Amino acid sequence: MLNWLYNHVWATRLKKAVTILVVAAVGTAVGILVPPAVGGPDRCADGVEKHGGECVGINGSGYDFGTPEISRVSAAIARENRRIDGEPHVTVAMLLPLQPDSAAERAQLRSDVQGAYLAQYRANRAEQKPPIRLVLANPGRNYAQQARVVDDLAKLADDKKHNLRAVTGFNLSLRHTVDAVDRLTNELRIPVLISRASADELANVERREGRPRFPGLARVIPTNRQQAAALAAFHHGLRDEETVLVKDTRPDDIYVESLARAFSGDEKGPAGAKDQEFTSPSIGDPGETGNDFSLIGHNICQSRAKVVYFAGRPVHLRLFALKLAEVPCRGKRYTVVSGSGAATLDRYMSDADWRKLRGEQGAEEPTVTVQYTAPGHPEAWSRTLAGAKGRPAYLTEPQRELAELRALTDRQGAGDIGPVRYDDSRTMLVHDGVRTIAQAVFLANARSAGSVPPRERVAAQWSRLESAHRVAGTSGWVCLTNAGNPYDKPVAVVELDPRTRKLRFVGLGWPGGRVQPRDCVVPSG
Repeated sequence: MLNWLYNHVWATRLKKAVTILVVAAVGTAVGILVPPAVGGPDRCADGVEKHGGECVGINGSGYDFGTPEISRVSAAIARENRRIDGEPHVTVAMLLPLQPDSAAERAQLRSDVQGAYLAQYRANRAEQKPPIRLVLANPGRNYAQQARVVDDLAKLADDKKHNLRAVTGFNLSLRHTVDAVDRLTNELRIPVLISRASADELANVERREGRPRFPGLARVIPTNRQQAAALAAFHHGLRDEETVLVKDTRPDDIYVESLARAFSGDEKGPAGAKDQEFTSPSIGDPGETGNDFSLIGHNICQSRAKVVYFAGRPVHLRLFALKLAEVPCRGKRYTVVSGSGAATLDRYMSDADWRKLRGEQGAEEPTVTVQYTAPGHPEAWSRTLAGAKGRPAYLTEPQRELAELRALTDRQGAGDIGPVRYDDSRTMLVHDGVRTIAQAVFLANARSAGSVPPRERVAAQWSRLESAHRVAGTSGWVCLTNAGNPYDKPVAVVELDPRTRKLRFVGLGWPGGRVQPRDCVVPSG
């Protein structure tokens, strides 16, 4: 065979020249007829392309973005979308990073997506129309590729079949997150509801006059400032000399910046120790912060502080608590207090971590207790009702709502969506967010001639969601102000208990210092 090829294509100079010309011609034709893939994006799934090593885009047909933790719930979303595909519907997009690195972050993501699906499932079985189609939108790690995905969301909003009417998700308070919300609300006029991001920079300021920064924005999670106010009311009587603030100074993390400002808001009594600063390399990387925390811990030991306010991410909070527990300080014990970003801190804890926080064997109290605000907790309503006078609706309605949701997941009435956890608050809160969107869509539809309301009608309903139209969420009443913020929505104060290795509900905190008004009528001003 080799001899034949040589004799026919390469034996003489003429044959060599002809062969080279033929090969070049064929190569040129292939180059023209088959576009090169080099430099172009690879297709991960319908509506999703690979950019910078990540699968970025929008999908509602069951693609799990390479994250097996959400495979079952993604498949359930696809089934529900197919079920309602033949009738007029609206689309709701979940915009959040869908390819997280760590096991803890992937478990958190599963809770987020489960909450959205469960709300979709329940809304589509109510007697109100139109039904909801749910899609997952991946903006890349830390929302870095959000601009590309927002372009695709704009097309969905103009599409007469899919009718995108709200974007939710938003689980990280970052500069890129602000950019996405800004463009969606101001340029594209697409309603946005924030379920998880708590930074004050992602909320409209309450005012009676003037244009809001983000027209069409609503929230179901209290801001960091509201959470800090709830903590202050819960820990009433603490003086500054008994507290110290430890804060991350890494730029562009507006959750941390906002939380630090919120914790610094009130001044009571003699001044305490100065703020203790550190700079982390990223959200999920502790870097060399352990060395900083050891030095900070020794300084705090010499102060009168017994409560440490921590403005940082869960990875760094865990390490700080462990380093503080290592500091020998004459038997001194601390409470470390942080914001709702710590709601899944227990997922980062190892057996050795729990032992270290517990301190000396046989001690009645742990060396370090970590406490934080959670937007919801499954024991909040039953525990609070046990000590309440009567059965107020602001407790019984959320309790009933949570019981219905838990019954649905316990018997897998909505299908197998993987293990569902409620104590991290994520499933509860994201469910309440999509449920709030559904209520706004239904109200807008009742006031419009067509079966699918225009998006400006949906955004106009945010301010109607109070009093008679309040949303009884699993995390509490959702009663929105004219700026789209939840009014005096309670937060659960939760504690990591090193003795039981569980999250322990401590009590409810109210940003306004008192419970929500009867029937959730939002007061003026």
